Amino acid sequence: MQQIVIVGGGAGGLELVSQLSRALGKKGLAKIILVDRQPTHVWKPLLHEVAAGVIDKNSDGVDYRIHAARHNYQFQLGNMSNIDPLNKQITLDPLLDEQGEPLLPSRVIDYDYLVLAIGSVSNDFGTPGVAEHAYFLDSLAQAERFHKALLNQLLRINQQSDSDSTLQVAIVGAGATGTELAAQLHHVANLARSYGMPAMSSERLEISIIEAGKRILPALPERIAVSAKKALTKLGIKVLEGTRIVKAEKAGFVTNNDQLIAADLLVWAAGIKAPDFIQRLNLFETNKAQQVLVNTHLQSTISEQIFVIGDCCGFKQEDGTWVPPRAQSAHQMASLVATNLININKDKPLADYHYTDYGSLVHLSKYSTVGSLMGSLSNSSMFIEGRIARLVYISLYNMHQFAVHGWRKGLLVLLTRKLSNIVGPKLKLH
Repeated sequence: MQQIVIVGGGAGGLELVSQLSRALGKKGLAKIILVDRQPTHVWKPLLHEVAAGVIDKNSDGVDYRIHAARHNYQFQLGNMSNIDPLNKQITLDPLLDEQGEPLLPSRVIDYDYLVLAIGSVSNDFGTPGVAEHAYFLDSLAQAERFHKALLNQLLRINQQSDSDSTLQVAIVGAGATGTELAAQLHHVANLARSYGMPAMSSERLEISIIEAGKRILPALPERIAVSAKKALTKLGIKVLEGTRIVKAEKAGFVTNNDQLIAADLLVWAAGIKAPDFIQRLNLFETNKAQQVLVNTHLQSTISEQIFVIGDCCGFKQEDGTWVPPRAQSAHQMASLVATNLININKDKPLADYHYTDYGSLVHLSKYSTVGSLMGSLSNSSMFIEGRIARLVYISLYNMHQFAVHGWRKGLLVLLTRKLSNIVGPKLKLH
């Protein structure tokens, strides 16, 4: 029986595990193993909402062990530290408890086929002070860490009798994560008033979004950027375009003009790269973003037994551009690799990967949703905003739930989430 190991349970990894388990694991045609450093999956596009505290991992997350028990695969909690392509093995670091005491020793897992779906991390481009003073939103743990710091700062401002005192937040990077987080924080500052902080409101919150490029949302069509900027500015959020940060200090970010942008909370959301772990392995061919180079079947260039999907995958298209690191890319890659692994099991030829851009959406909390549909399916994208854009945005999350749980279970999960949103608190306070 083939043993297929997937490392990384993000958007692409968990969808791939779910598809393979239904097609191969349930029928006893292959043993499927998922490895992840966290026990819980949260859809990465929602991490900024975890950070703001408007969703809870307990109600919006997927527990890997429970999911594995229901979907005919095995889950291993751990951090992969090495890959041995010759012997077709991966090594997991020892598993430690919260006090640093060993729970499990280092483990070795054999594979017939390995899929790397380890995602991406923020790229600070070596900017001094960023790693020490800024928060990142690459993982669930980092989002929860920021949320705790946010609650502490909200409590601090609420207790200050001086009504002129404000909470200052500076966000470097005006992509989807940065802009969506800014809008959510504005919303949360108003929500706090109903949850034991009567002196808190968005009027006591100063948010700055800092973008080195000419405009915010540089990877998206200009019309989306213009509409998003208008919505953010209307909320009183400072949008600083063409502003380059050269270092971070405890007091805030410093620009190339030696100007200090003061902040109590510093967030870095400018650019991504594949985890440094990839480089340290010294195994794969990579691009400038440290992504693993693959062939048309999404197999790594060093081994046909190693597939790569998601943000850590470097797939160069015919026009010379790289497939963008988006959830829709990970979804399409997961489907292709699932097809190819099933084809290998049935001795059928492998399929080629072709990226299709279905457009982009930016959800600015309850205030606005803007985006484009169709993408490369037509010569010109269709701009949407308001309620229609909001419904499309929600449908993307719904489709992820269906891919992970199946249609019947997915509907129950979405219904449970809807009921939880109605009866539960609007702001997570712990």
